[in-house]
Amino acid sequence: MKKILITGGAGYIGSHTILEILENTNWEVVSADNFLNSSASTFDRIEKISGKRIRNYNVDLRNLISTKKIFEAEGKIDGVIHFAALKAVGESVERPLWYYDNNFNSLLSILRCCRDFNVPDLIFSSSCSIYGNVDHLPVDENTALGEAESPYAHTKAVGEDMLRHFVKTSPTRVISLRYFNPVGAHKTGQIGENPINKPNNLVPVITQTAAGINEKMWVHGNDYKTRDGSCIRDYIHVTDIADAHIKALQYLQGNKNSQPIEFYNLGTGNGISVLEAIDMFEEISGLKLNFEMGPRRPGDVEAIYSDSTLAKNRLGWETKFGLKEMMQTAWKWQQEISSK
Repeated sequence: MKKILITGGAGYIGSHTILEILENTNWEVVSADNFLNSSASTFDRIEKISGKRIRNYNVDLRNLISTKKIFEAEGKIDGVIHFAALKAVGESVERPLWYYDNNFNSLLSILRCCRDFNVPDLIFSSSCSIYGNVDHLPVDENTALGEAESPYAHTKAVGEDMLRHFVKTSPTRVISLRYFNPVGAHKTGQIGENPINKPNNLVPVITQTAAGINEKMWVHGNDYKTRDGSCIRDYIHVTDIADAHIKALQYLQGNKNSQPIEFYNLGTGNGISVLEAIDMFEEISGLKLNFEMGPRRPGDVEAIYSDSTLAKNRLGWETKFGLKEMMQTAWKWQQEISSK
């Protein structure tokens, strides 16, 4: 049985990936999460859905000594999926040093442990934000990386550079998955995105406003050169993102990679504007959102969506869910936590 360490296992994408692994493989899963922006109750929810209790190490991954103790305690680890990172664009603009400290030093600890404990495979959680403002759409893996519009984006771009150098001196094989905009929740409505602090991502802002947690929401900018003036993003269901991690690990385990590090975009290929996302939520919920147009937000790019042909052809990965399912599951999750 393969043993997989997931860093940030109580987080949004990490928790959904754990569930997909439990439901679709025979791998053993171990988590490392210090609940900086997540909750320990996530593991209760995972157990309620799957019937399995996940072993978690409450460790700050910036601390190399503490991180090494995970690998020493677990013995042979067959793969690491490294989610653990701070990820809010706006917050990173306000607190850049915190982002550089956390995202760089946690990755360094993981890479040192992969080297020292002979971990064969590593999946890195990257982001489409590394492309910046692009000259043409859709974006594929050959698109030149632009200037990072936020410290968060910069940590992901530099993280990929760290990995490029790392594989030159380590036998660990690496896949970097560049997510576009993960949204939605598990089909049961039992887990989903629930940031400890004020949410920065669009869909939890929408659902919290609909639930009355926020009096109103702001649309950041209505003067972009897009079809309705609002930013355009490639929203993708979190379960589809989770499935890609399984397929990426299976790809490496099957020795199908041609390079020691490979990069893949994960998106639907369909650009959706902020206002279109709001319209879809209002349609599925029957509610009218209280929102206002505001100024542009520092760090935001105008429009970006993916060409994910490479992931389809090599990893055998395709998206299964559309915007309607994304909004339905996100709203189901919001109603679940609002009822507590």
